[in-house]
Amino acid sequence: MKKMEKNYWWYITISENNGAIDILHSLADITESIGTELQEFLQDRDHLRMYYRSDKDLSYWKGLLLDAMKEFQSVKIEDFGKIENQPWNVQAEDAFPPLLVGKELVVLAPWHKGKEPKNKLPLYINPGSAFGTGYHESTQIALELLETNIKQNAILADIGTGSGILTICALKKGAIRAFARDIDPMVIEEVHKNLMLNDLDLAKINLATGDLLKDFKHKVDILTANILIGPLSSMLSDVPSILNEDGVAIFSGMLEREKPLFLEALKQVDMQPIKELVKGEWWGVSAKAKA
Repeated sequence: MKKMEKNYWWYITISENNGAIDILHSLADITESIGTELQEFLQDRDHLRMYYRSDKDLSYWKGLLLDAMKEFQSVKIEDFGKIENQPWNVQAEDAFPPLLVGKELVVLAPWHKGKEPKNKLPLYINPGSAFGTGYHESTQIALELLETNIKQNAILADIGTGSGILTICALKKGAIRAFARDIDPMVIEEVHKNLMLNDLDLAKINLATGDLLKDFKHKVDILTANILIGPLSSMLSDVPSILNEDGVAIFSGMLEREKPLFLEALKQVDMQPIKELVKGEWWGVSAKAKA
């Protein structure tokens, strides 16, 4: 896991009163929390304390959280502050056990190297480095859809790459080229570290900051985007033009209740769904351009 340059980290505590603890954990993952502590049913509400890196101001993490909370009206912020001089690395190792995903994938933190289950493809990821550690349902949906659609020698576009986990999966499954983009420049260093953890050929990867598909000039066989419905919808009109013939796009990061909106948006750009997956409250879909 990423070493902290400062001997403290930030915390924000959120609560929810409908018994939907999964929502609290989802918000933690969406906002790049490096760990959580559940405090169940305090004052008739479930509380989750979320911890964040100190390399950014607390105001940054609060802003990220408030934006994500717009989808969840029952959630509110209880308190926030600074925690100093705690043995965080020990807690983190216990919080990220190996995770089986799909038919043959296993997500592992680097300290679990050498403990890979037999006949599984390991994806090594530093937990807490960026969105997309594999422990969130939306990332698992994207991984499962990618696993069933990636082909040997494919070219990938990974938009909103986060931790780089989808790029890593594609390359390990036989892709020959990957274009990974994220709007946050802080992500690039973390993706590079995860690529190195997986002993991948960096010459196969074009990693850069980018705003969705703006100025993206490449043709690809498969596109992945595990982000929220707002940016997914705004980039949708550009997707068919970058896909090769029989190309597939994988969209995740949406709540199941947002499914009708996105299916209608696909129809508007002449794309049709291939397969849908639901995990918890989260939904994702693979799609292709209509013939």
